[in-house]
Amino acid sequence: MLVLLNKPFDTLCQFSRPDGLSDATATLADFVDLKGIYPAGRLDRDSEGLVLLTDDGRLQHRLSHPRHGHWKSYWVQVEGAVDAPALDRLRRGIELKDGPTRPARARSIEPPAGLWEREPPIRKRAQIPTSWIELTIREGRNRQIRRMTAAVGFPTLRLIRHRIGDYSLDGLTPGQWRAVKDERAQKPPSKRR
Repeated sequence: MLVLLNKPFDTLCQFSRPDGLSDATATLADFVDLKGIYPAGRLDRDSEGLVLLTDDGRLQHRLSHPRHGHWKSYWVQVEGAVDAPALDRLRRGIELKDGPTRPARARSIEPPAGLWEREPPIRKRAQIPTSWIELTIREGRNRQIRRMTAAVGFPTLRLIRHRIGDYSLDGLTPGQWRAVKDERAQKPPSKRR
């Protein structure tokens, strides 16, 4: 089974609530009532968007392990009017404290059509504009997108993952999910000769 979930902002990307957190802290269990499925990869609590869930361990590994290099696309609202030099740096790769990132696909976009309001809304400053980037990467380090945009001078205000490989958020509002058939999950691994 493969489930696509639009994870809302301020939701933990796990089914259990860690000790010490308020019962008001949302988890995946608040939105998906299926048993025996687990996230294939993570999405930070303060990020929104597509999370893939599965009950198939091989599929979970294939979807989440960096070796498989699935492209992940994000809509990123940043502080400031993003410029061409910043986009070029993102495309070439950024030197972070834990090493260089792989080259990314980066382009300036208009605010995504049909985008839901975030609760709570992002902070707004009258004198500082915001802009949107579509950023696509093939790795997934801790808070990588936020660190990349900050490194080029445009801090992330809102982060929404809208695509992982062939799977997208299309038609899902925050908290909604749907099961999809994944033909590749049904095939046994090929034997090497």
